[in-house]
Amino acid sequence: MKRKALYSGQRKNKGFSDVTTQRKKLLAALQKKPINTLYARNELDIMHPGARIMELRAMGHKIDTYRHTIKTPGGYHHHVALYVLSK
Repeated sequence: MKRKALYSGQRKNKGFSDVTTQRKKLLAALQKKPINTLYARNELDIMHPGARIMELRAMGHKIDTYRHTIKTPGGYHHHVALYVLSK
């Protein structure tokens, strides 16, 4: 019950981003340029972009995934996905 109460409190929060909003933001960004995992998390505020990509694919969008390594500002290397919307 505590978890449900916490969740409903978040939904009342003006800054809450539901999955529908996240999908819309991600699709709009993909229509402009390829998006990687860290960009989706940091700039679009989508904490689980892989799930949103799967949902967009299930809706019929053709999205390719490429694996690559990026270096963070802190100097660490991370393996991330690069998502590209096929035309």
